[in-house]
Amino acid sequence: VQLQASGGGLVQAGGSLRLSCATSEHTFRRYVVGWFRQALGKEREFVAGLRWNSGFTSYEDSVKGRFTISKNSAKNTVDLQMNSLKPEDTAVYYCAADQNVIQSSIPDSRAYDHWGQGTLVTVSS
Repeated sequence: VQLQASGGGLVQAGGSLRLSCATSEHTFRRYVVGWFRQALGKEREFVAGLRWNSGFTSYEDSVKGRFTISKNSAKNTVDLQMNSLKPEDTAVYYCAADQNVIQSSIPDSRAYDHWGQGTLVTVSS
């Protein structure tokens, strides 16, 4: 499974960006898809996750109310709408997917076998 993350860029604080994660398998049916990020000099951290079939979503506390993860069935992508961006959101954002992720492991990067190449999000102050 190959994943392609896109949509990153440079935005001012308070602005918005929308990231998309596409799969080479044409559908994320039966997959959990997670968005993670890694800032310079920091460890990779969970941002949001979605179970395609059930629509269950999960968010890291610092992005709740600002970020929304959703599935786009027409495009077979999992999107991350990021609003009210802050400079501390600056990072490379990665999407990851796996079919065998239990609910409690959605925030755990070790639960995912398939990763995209990352897209850089830079938020200026």
